[in-house]
Amino acid sequence: MHIIKQFWLSIFLGKRFYRLMAAIILLFILSYFIPFLFNFSLLFLGIFILAFMLDFLVLFSKKNPVSAKRILPERLSNGEENMILWRIGNTYPFRAHLQLVEEFPEPWQIRDFKKKLIFEPDQNITVQYIIRPKNRGEFFFGDIHIFIKTPIRLLMRRKTFSANESVKVYPAFLLLRQFEFKAHITDPGNIGFKQVRKTGHSLEFEQIREYVSGDDIRGINWKATGRTGGRLMVNAFTDEKSQQVYCIIDKGRTMKMAFEGLSLLDYAVNATLALSAVAISKQDRAGIIGFGDKGGDFLPANHRSSQMTGIVNALYNLNTQFLESDFAFLHKLIKTRITQRSLLILFTNFESLTSLGRQLPYLRNISGRHLLLVVFFENTSLEALASGKAANIESLYEKVIAEKFILEKKLIVKELQRYGISALLTAPEKLSVEVINKYLQIKARREI
Repeated sequence: MHIIKQFWLSIFLGKRFYRLMAAIILLFILSYFIPFLFNFSLLFLGIFILAFMLDFLVLFSKKNPVSAKRILPERLSNGEENMILWRIGNTYPFRAHLQLVEEFPEPWQIRDFKKKLIFEPDQNITVQYIIRPKNRGEFFFGDIHIFIKTPIRLLMRRKTFSANESVKVYPAFLLLRQFEFKAHITDPGNIGFKQVRKTGHSLEFEQIREYVSGDDIRGINWKATGRTGGRLMVNAFTDEKSQQVYCIIDKGRTMKMAFEGLSLLDYAVNATLALSAVAISKQDRAGIIGFGDKGGDFLPANHRSSQMTGIVNALYNLNTQFLESDFAFLHKLIKTRITQRSLLILFTNFESLTSLGRQLPYLRNISGRHLLLVVFFENTSLEALASGKAANIESLYEKVIAEKFILEKKLIVKELQRYGISALLTAPEKLSVEVINKYLQIKARREI
């Protein structure tokens, strides 16, 4: 009984069936007024029934007429384009029309995915699809459904392939190598990283080399010059290494705000991963701090090759909370756990001077012992509203309010700078590049 039920559930009538059936019914209706059409109606009905039976026999002539397999990457990158593949094969000895329907993870809400394909006899192809996840975590795929039509196309046969599997979405990692490469090139001016003029000498000596035009004459090593018989030799210095860089992520309610599908927390997580990779590639030590209203996460700074794995795993589990973050706890954590002067990059979001004022004493105390960079976000929706034209009094009022909030964000930057705290106000989509730019500037200016 169960087999019979499954068999009938796998049969569907195609659009061509309904169209031809409607045409035959119309002919029978017209034959009531035009009698000689009755014989044509019977002829067409007979041909239709024969075609239906032939389509049915051909469609179910094979037990396994098609094959389908989903190919998922080991992990997906959050907020970036990832490719999913399906390998589909046709074993019919004729051209078949196939439609692929995938059961994507329910949280992704992809309800309109359909791939219509035409397969030649015994043909195998690979179907590609680009997906952009907007949440971290583990997600579950369901079955794969293939709807099959013969060239007659009166019936459809559904073939379901059990393909339940899961995939984990990690913080954005696809662009890590690109960021690392850009951080080491000599002229990054045209690709989003700023060229910063270096002043003074680093404390870390690299080598003695021969003088070339353009070298600072203050770096001439006269002793080495004397030993070479007149060839000028200079001391070469490199950026100071093994400095501590901590990315601090606020997990409070202010980071739940979403732009283009990603929350501010996800933007901060992606930027933290990119910055940590660049810092480790420059032989600095990278660490992570996550804090909310209760407790926090702490990953000590290190530059081991395995540190990036630890950072990815720590960021994978970060989630926002509904209460306001406890900056007093953050201050205590930094004071007790980070004893060496370090670069602290705090990802948070202040919407008003009042909200900043409540946390400013803690930020000032932290900046007294470390180099603190506060990173918060522009409201791009307000930017679009403020730059638009006001069509009426109501829209004018909204435009003025938007400009007020934008101005207040800029005043927050001024207030932080007034107390010697570096601040970076940036659009969410530009966060990773802007933060890495700032890190490279700090390194170039020897501020740590």
